[in-house]
Amino acid sequence: MIKDITIVSLSSGVVGEPFVQHEVRIGLRRLEAYGIHAHFSRHALCGVSFLQAHPEKRAEDLLDAFQSDTDMILCAIGGVDSYRMLPYLFDHDELQRAVSKKVFLGFSDATMIHLMLHKVGLDSFYGQAFLPDICELDNEMIPYTRQYFEELVRTGTISRIVPSDVWYEARKDFSESSIGKPMPQHANQGFEVLQGSPVFRGKILGGCIDTLFDIFNNERHADSVAMGGRYQLFPRLDDWKGKILLLETSENQPVPAEYHRMVEALKQTGVFRVVSGVLAGKPQDDTYATEYKRILKEVVNDPVLPIVTNINVGHASPRCIIPFGVDAVVDADKQEITFAG
Repeated sequence: MIKDITIVSLSSGVVGEPFVQHEVRIGLRRLEAYGIHAHFSRHALCGVSFLQAHPEKRAEDLLDAFQSDTDMILCAIGGVDSYRMLPYLFDHDELQRAVSKKVFLGFSDATMIHLMLHKVGLDSFYGQAFLPDICELDNEMIPYTRQYFEELVRTGTISRIVPSDVWYEARKDFSESSIGKPMPQHANQGFEVLQGSPVFRGKILGGCIDTLFDIFNNERHADSVAMGGRYQLFPRLDDWKGKILLLETSENQPVPAEYHRMVEALKQTGVFRVVSGVLAGKPQDDTYATEYKRILKEVVNDPVLPIVTNINVGHASPRCIIPFGVDAVVDADKQEITFAG
């Protein structure tokens, strides 16, 4: 049972801004109701400008959390540039020396952190974060999201994922006037076999494709390609062999042409030749879902490689939690993904 959670701001520092404090209070009350002692790392509440200017302080918070007595490290939210922590975590093996067996949970730009933790041999959990999930403005957390968070807090792991019955339109207004207001919901279609066998297995790794693209493209950050290469952030092909690649898109809802570039960049690494299958998250608001599926099939250009789409993870609500580094079996016929205990 997780009793102590450290909330960290490893990318955006928005959780420290005045305009979100009504959300923060909601989230802290919910964690307290679980009997959890939740607290923020030293610099987590320093705000957007400070943390944007000081990636070394973000790295310091992550190292401190791993060296503390906390049970779980929870990302406050995503952002755009957590890769800038690389020198402060790897130049002198800082992360390798500090890392300890703790639950790490985050998504979006935290994709970079998951790859860093993979480099030092720590399994992690992808799919939820403090501000977008625990601090949900409705009267309670989204039931499907809450189910997986509670399982992780109770057991320290996730045993099985099934599709949500519904999906929710992304909230546009996060002001205090939205407290208690539900998001519009729609019937969900379940896991969809895009191609290949409906049953495949392997350890899952991946994350937000927009963030992964920064490792291969400098349009958002002038130094992201150089940094990713210097620290070998994207795993080698022999590391990807037999794994399942998870891909989901950000709230930016990339247009199909941009998504095509992102998938093509991944293809150039050779990753689609060695993985055992691909899982694709449901796009936010279901935007470009049909186009993304078409592009995945066209770019992968290997009808034998299993691809299962419409996974409720990442930027579309609701969100499950996917364990990275754990033996998983995808069975789209049974509409489930199961994980080794």
